[in-house]
This record gives sequence, structure tokens and C-alpha cells, in this order.
Amino acid sequence: MEDYDQLAKSFRRIYGDSDVFWTHEQIKKLITIFPEGQVVIIADDKIVGCALSIIVDYNMVKGDHTYAQVTGNETFNTHEPDGNILYGIEVFIHPDYRGLRLGRRMYEYRKELCEKLNLKAIMFGGRIPNYHKYADKMRPKEYIEKVRSREIYDPVLNFQLSNDFHVRRVIRNYLPNDEESCHCACLLQWDNIYYEPPKEQNKVERRPTVRIGLVQWQMRNYKDIDDLVEQAEFFVDSVSSYKADFILFPEYFNAPLMAPFNKMGEAQSIRALAQYTEKIRDRFRELAISYNINIITGSMPFIKDDGGLYNVGFLCRRDGSMEMYEKIHVTPDEQKFWGLSQGSRVKTFDTDCGRIGVLICYDVEFPELSRLLADDGMQILFVPFMTDTQNAYNRVRICAQARAIENECYVAIAGSVGNLPRVQNMDIQYAQSGVFTPCDFQFPYDGRRAEATPNTEMILVADVDLNQLSELHTYGSVRNLRDRRKDLYETRFKK
Repeated sequence: MEDYDQLAKSFRRIYGDSDVFWTHEQIKKLITIFPEGQVVIIADDKIVGCALSIIVDYNMVKGDHTYAQVTGNETFNTHEPDGNILYGIEVFIHPDYRGLRLGRRMYEYRKELCEKLNLKAIMFGGRIPNYHKYADKMRPKEYIEKVRSREIYDPVLNFQLSNDFHVRRVIRNYLPNDEESCHCACLLQWDNIYYEPPKEQNKVERRPTVRIGLVQWQMRNYKDIDDLVEQAEFFVDSVSSYKADFILFPEYFNAPLMAPFNKMGEAQSIRALAQYTEKIRDRFRELAISYNINIITGSMPFIKDDGGLYNVGFLCRRDGSMEMYEKIHVTPDEQKFWGLSQGSRVKTFDTDCGRIGVLICYDVEFPELSRLLADDGMQILFVPFMTDTQNAYNRVRICAQARAIENECYVAIAGSVGNLPRVQNMDIQYAQSGVFTPCDFQFPYDGRRAEATPNTEMILVADVDLNQLSELHTYGSVRNLRDRRKDLYETRFKK
């Protein structure tokens, strides 16, 4: 309070009107009820800027309201320590110190405070002082759009938009004496991406850091299904011992079980392999529960009730639930030699570690699919693959990296290595499994979180931070998801 006299001088310098500058009693009350919300900037040993705020409940300010209502006629009896909105009631910079980005500094303080106190958003009514010049030509909504597109300059609104605030609505009669704004104001809002709503009982808490385990699977001969599952369990056991949340197996990792059917034609042998799919799926479900890990089973051939042969996989959650995913695009070889049918199931999956998507090998080379998943909130994309040569592998790997950048998500790929001389159409394998990220400051500069040694059987374990994705969506150097021109194009499901 000993700084009040200096503060009052700045108030008078800016407003001149004693009806609008804050009294000693008002400032004292604000400091008493919410000291962290009141901040000044000191330069050259004097106060040159000020920001005042209170905490209110969202329901109070989400619709039409006036400045008098939200401040309790400037008594601040509306302040609620248990509220969820940081509401701005004053910001000013001394005219002699404008152009030094001091206002931005105060807004950064408010944002940090909002995050520290776990508040949902910052909101306030923003003036549009240049609107009176255009009021006879356009409505407030049109004016705001033209300011946003830089066709019109408004000193207040331009500043708020540049600080990541968005206009929620137009409020009339917010400040009755604001003739310049024609008694209109913008209800401005900045969302705290780190806000965590009050926890409900029995609600599963999602961890921001997710640990992923990838299996770079060696193709080798197995006596039977038990022999293959024993090898799979070894990897599940190993990865789960590192407290991983997910383990990803490759596409057609069970192909060695085709060896006994090698004398059949390719189409017959792959259908014979399909007889094991449901048994392997059920064994994986048991492993997911017993080892407390979410298993993405790569892919296996599967015969549906319509008699068609499909390439499918399963998400076996550690709570015992399961869901199936399908390969949407089959390669020319899969169609020619095996008669594989194209799937039609594309969806995201909710897990205890965020929302994920799965695309099988060739599917990752079609950007529309991952974009649809990203639109549905996908945070991690898993890609089980099987490639025979380095050029085939690079198609998958390069496209996977592109998907991470354009969809602002993590992408994990896992493939098989080695040879299967006794299985037709599965002779050689080449893979280098890896985890890829967007390319921005908080991520690896080359977008590679971790990579396995090429063509060697091994596991790869890597952590990814989901909070970094949320930060990227809001503050990224570029914002691929937000900046799409939806007025010109769209990606959608046709059925």
C-alpha cells in the first residue's frame, strides 16, 4: 500500500477523470482478498504499469454481463477464491513507456498465475476504441473480423489477439460511458491448456508422460502357437518391467506359423494362418491383464463372417477390454497373392494414457486417415508394419515422420527383421523401429525421439509427454492443425 501514491499519479495521468481511477480503499481491498492478482511494473523507480484481477466462477461470466456486475459495482464482493476464472478488471501502461512490450509482460504474468492456480481461463471485457469510426458501416462482429484479418487497426483488440486471446462474444452496455466503443465490448478469453478439472471419484487419471515399448521382432521358425506366444510373452514381460504403458508388435508377426502350410498356394496358406488369430488375441488379452500393460497386437489375418480375408489387429487394454482395428488400404501384393479385402473401420481409441490411433503399414502412407484420427483427438499414432526392402521401409518411416508433424502427434512404428525361407511371399524382412515427434523447440530438432538398431531383434523403450502436445497446439512456431484453411478444403468420412 505504500506504493499507492505513485499508482494514483499514473491513474490520473492516464484517465484524468477521478470517476474511473481506483481509490485507496479499493486497492487495499484487492490486495487483501487476492494479493497475487494485483501486479505493477516499476521502471526508473516509478510505477509505469498496473494489472488488477479477481477470481470468479465461469457461470457468472460466460454470457452477457456488465463491468458493474462482475466487479460488484467495484466493491469486488464477487471475488470467489474457489472460482475457476481469472477475471481482468484493469490493465494500463503509462503513455511514456508504451511500445516496450510491458503490457505483454503483465499478460505473461497473468497466464503464469492462471496456470499456477489451476484456473480454467483468463477472461475480461475488452474495449474496441476505434469502432466508433466504423459503427455506421458495420456491426461489431464485422468490425472484429476485419481487425482479426488486419484490415482495420484497433489498438486494444489487436493487442489482445496477439496475446492469444480469442473473442468469445460481443457484449453490449459493458461500460456505459465508453462512447468510443459505442458501448460495446468483446468478451475475451485465454484458455489454460494445463487446467485440470476437480477430480471425480473413481475417475481414471491420465498420466502426462507415457512410456512406449516397441518390439522389433525376429522372424524365426516356431513349433506351434504356444511357442510363438511364449516368445511374445518374453517381450511383454521385458517391456512391462520398465513400467511401460504400451507395447507394440509388428504387422504379420505370426507369419512363421504359415510354414506348415507352405505347400499350399499363397491364398490358401494365409487363410490357414487365420485360424490362429482369435487364439492369439485371447492370449494377448490375458497378458495385458497379468502384466498391466496395453498391448497393440500388430496385425494378423482374420476371416470375417462374410468370408472375406482381412488384415486386422487388436488393442488389448490392461483392464481386460479389447477393440479391433483394420487395414484400410491393402498393397497390390496382398491383393494379388492373398486375395486380401480392404477394411473400413477407422477410429480412435480411448486408453488410460490418452487417445490413440492405429494404422497398419501401408495405411500410414495415406495422410487423410491420420488427419481424420487427429481431428478426433488422437495423441499417439501406432504403426505396425512389415517391409522387405529398405526402399519399402523408407516409405513407411518417412510418411510416419510426416504424420507426426502435420498432425502434431507422436508416431511409433514397429517392424520385423530376419528371414523366413520356408514361407512363400514372406522371404526377407527389413526394419528400424522408432518413435517420432513434431519438430519444434520442445522436441528433438530432427523429430526422432528414439530409434532401434536396423535389422536387429530388440526392444525400444521411449517416453513421450502429452503436455508438450497441448503446448504445441497453442504456442507452436507453426500450428498445422489450427491453421488449416477449412474455408477452402476439408477431410471427412463418406460413410
